[in-house]
Amino acid sequence: MDSIEFLNNTLVPVRLAAIDKDGFPLICSLWFIHQDGELLCASHASAKIIRVIKENPHCAFEVSTNAIPYKGVRGKAVATLKSDAEGLVLSKLIARYLASSQPKLSKWLLSRRKDEYAIHLKITSQSSWDFSSRMQGA
Repeated sequence: MDSIEFLNNTLVPVRLAAIDKDGFPLICSLWFIHQDGELLCASHASAKIIRVIKENPHCAFEVSTNAIPYKGVRGKAVATLKSDAEGLVLSKLIARYLASSQPKLSKWLLSRRKDEYAIHLKITSQSSWDFSSRMQGA
């Protein structure tokens, strides 16, 4: 499986790392979609990750499986924040991760969309791994 196919078909959150004011990394797990060579996430204006990205948009990310056989994509990206007050990105994320399984949660998330940000992660470098061949039968 190539990295684009992996990003399009894997339903785990992206682990996004950004450098906080104290110089240490902050790691945040976010739902994502892969679109036009970017990872798109969403977060509420009050979230710490939004404040950190506003200070320094340089990020690192990882999308990887948590079960054998291990596979994943990691890399570096530059984040851009855009208002998602209409909930366009948020709606896509809800459809991808929740579908119709959590209607109350979906409704609550969308009720807060006026203060939502879309996080556009423009990938500057990436690498991938797939240990399927060496972990067969594990």
